[in-house]
Amino acid sequence: MENKSNKGLKIALGVAVVLFLATGFYAMNLYTKAREEQKELAEQKELVMKDLNAMAMQYDEAIGENEITNNNLIEARSRIQGLIDSLKISETNVKSLWRYKQKYASLQKEMDLLLAQNDSLRIENTYLATSLDSTRIRLEERAIFTDSLLVQNNALAEVVSNASVLSAVDLKASGVIVRTSGKVIPTERAKRSDKIRVCFIVAKNKLIQAGDQELYVQVIDPKGNTIGLNEQVTFDEKTISYSLISKFNYENANLNICEFVNPTDDADFEKGNYTVNVFNDKDLVSTSEFSLK
Repeated sequence: MENKSNKGLKIALGVAVVLFLATGFYAMNLYTKAREEQKELAEQKELVMKDLNAMAMQYDEAIGENEITNNNLIEARSRIQGLIDSLKISETNVKSLWRYKQKYASLQKEMDLLLAQNDSLRIENTYLATSLDSTRIRLEERAIFTDSLLVQNNALAEVVSNASVLSAVDLKASGVIVRTSGKVIPTERAKRSDKIRVCFIVAKNKLIQAGDQELYVQVIDPKGNTIGLNEQVTFDEKTISYSLISKFNYENANLNICEFVNPTDDADFEKGNYTVNVFNDKDLVSTSEFSLK
């Protein structure tokens, strides 16, 4: 009887060891796969960055070859630089990278048209200098080319407008104790928390016009309720509830923002996991989570 018991114990121990090794192997595979995917995303992002820089160099060459300043090319070159700056600080994930690849493909088509028309315009300008008898006719053709460049430039501006969105990065939130002196002390205790502090960085984006801007901050408690103001705003057919509106003066540079959300009806904060979302109008630009005990 004792031998059977020992045999059963050994079998159970063997099964446990096998399960432990299998779990460790599975976890290691997941970790390795995640690192490989992140490395591949970083490499893809670097390739897109190289393509954009190459595109910018083509614009620089075209601008340098023109004896007469071509404002359309200069403005297009500025927009490309804005997209490069935006890509540098963007999060490296599949959705973000796919969006930038789409924008790059569209910008490449528009650039091909702009440069082709610019070459044609430059040739026509040379011909005008040596063909005085056809000056009037060539000037009319030049005006046609210029109008065409403006149409193509407007199309490029429409593509780039998708990148002209304020983004919030490094989003962090926590409970805080607020002293009468104004000093703020972070805490993980729900009952000790006087407010929820939400901090993020409004990322630099040259495609955004400087001036007064605003983002909607939404803090959702463990019960799924939006705390703070808990008011609603509608954009087109989409309605979002928000805890507060973060208003600030944007000057085309990274801007650190911290906002404080009060508990609803001055009650204690709930224990559990909280979700924090930041919206630019109807677009969700950042999300994060934190817990209170």
